[in-house]
Amino acid sequence: MNFRRLTQSVLTLGILSLALVFNACKKEEEIGPAPTITAGNATQGLVGAVVKITATINAPEGLKTLTVLKNGQAFDSKSYTGQTTDSYSKDYTIETLPIGSSVVFTFQATDSQNQTSTVATQVVSVSDVPSRTPVDVRGVITGNVTWTKDKIYKLIGFVRVGADTTETFSSTAATGTLTIEPGTVIIGDRASKGTLIIQRGSKIIANGTADAPIVFTSERPIGQRESGDWGGLVICGRAVNNQSTGDKGIQLEGSYKGWHGGSNDADNSGSLKYVRVEYAGVPINPNQEVNSFTFGSVGSGTTMEYLQASYGLDDSFEWFGGTVNAKYLVAYRGLDDDFDMDFGYRGNLQFIVGMRGATLADQSGSNGFEVDNDGQGSAATPITAPVISNASLIGPKETNATSISTQFQNGMHLRRNTQIKVYNAVVTGYPNGVYIDGTNTLANAGSGSLILNRVVVAGVANWGSNGFGQGSSPAPIGFAVRDINTATPAVDLKVGEQKPSDWFAAQAGNKILTTYAGLGLSQSLFQAVTPTFTLSNGGTLATGGTIPSGSFFTAATFIGAFGSEDWTTKWSNFNPGTTDYSKVK
Repeated sequence: MNFRRLTQSVLTLGILSLALVFNACKKEEEIGPAPTITAGNATQGLVGAVVKITATINAPEGLKTLTVLKNGQAFDSKSYTGQTTDSYSKDYTIETLPIGSSVVFTFQATDSQNQTSTVATQVVSVSDVPSRTPVDVRGVITGNVTWTKDKIYKLIGFVRVGADTTETFSSTAATGTLTIEPGTVIIGDRASKGTLIIQRGSKIIANGTADAPIVFTSERPIGQRESGDWGGLVICGRAVNNQSTGDKGIQLEGSYKGWHGGSNDADNSGSLKYVRVEYAGVPINPNQEVNSFTFGSVGSGTTMEYLQASYGLDDSFEWFGGTVNAKYLVAYRGLDDDFDMDFGYRGNLQFIVGMRGATLADQSGSNGFEVDNDGQGSAATPITAPVISNASLIGPKETNATSISTQFQNGMHLRRNTQIKVYNAVVTGYPNGVYIDGTNTLANAGSGSLILNRVVVAGVANWGSNGFGQGSSPAPIGFAVRDINTATPAVDLKVGEQKPSDWFAAQAGNKILTTYAGLGLSQSLFQAVTPTFTLSNGGTLATGGTIPSGSFFTAATFIGAFGSEDWTTKWSNFNPGTTDYSKVK
């Protein structure tokens, strides 16, 4: 063999060797990732209950085996023929084990390349309390329907009790009565903005107890719940509002067929007692949201007592017209207003409290009370003229060092021709205590059709020069009672010939204080803890109350929502984000 041929042979062999090495490397590089497993959520149940042990498996190189262990011992195994995914499920009957003990199931898979997955775990706990069975609810409910506490009811989209969804009330439309047992939990679907609407002519009977309240809340697990996770509770009645006439109604904000209004101020939409609404308030359209509790033209035949709205994305409570009365209301850490009243609402409210979070405020401006006759401030009748006694409006400003959202405005924003009447109330922690807004509203104060009687407005120690941030940096609006409006340029306000602050101070029992120290309020009212509501001994608020006229009002000699009794005991919840609602209580 000559030298030239030998050289060519060597080169050829070298090229072939390189090709083999390249192909081997390429084949090795093309092996897909190892299998992955996601185990089912932790669950619990009684001894003898059957629970599902589940896992979802992905194996790009094709599944070969799955091994399932129970407390480290063989429980199940499965062989495959190259499938790339599988949803594994097997029943497990909870054995006779001590209450509180756990059974740990582990999953591990191998693929066709003998790659193994990491270990996934599902824990089953032995409980002495049965878990609730979830039930999806959609569409329209008619007839007599009862929801029981052994189940969790999930609202999918707009769930309506009754079929009256047109502008003119129809006496032939199918009606419904939804009865909810004490202790029942209802969750709203986040994706579809789950909302419960009681249509005109239908009823909700949701009478919980102090030991077993009814709870409407987020579907999301502990640690993930947030404002606006679902819609809210909406009740539409046939009482009078000032935007519609006769049997014709108006739609609630968002135009989701929540028609309300009529001519029967004694209309009865049912009963709510010991009910909580948490993490509600989805936006339907810009600046048109479902509130935690929305009451459209609800009549005085309806019962409302012991209601709590927590972490709502919009108002905690809003009344659009109507005459319904209510006692024992809690608005806790909502985003917009605590108590919003308009369109001719004329009900009575007693023992109500609003508490804010320092950073939870809405771009539209957040208030304790926001009260209008209507959006134009017209003289449309009936005039918005609720009567409120024993209210505590606790703003976000705990101390002068507490940083709060600049969107906070007023403890009471009384505007657009309202004729509200407020007795025995305390306002503190807001940049403004009281703002009587608009010429016609100021005239109502001068004529005596707007009343503030025994109202205490208190600032925060060392917050600016007046307890309301005046002169501080950055400077908030800063008045106990506003004497100038918020227009540019600002204009002086007058109640007759008086400044509003002078008029306020001249009304029976009213007080303006630079600090809430000495009122008897616990500082825990400003904090994210279960608050102490009762007044300390010797506090200013403990005496001096009066009783508004009318049989609805309970005699109370104190100022604010609480005296020596805490009416939130047992049924309320000030930390719903950590509450496990899966078990029957």
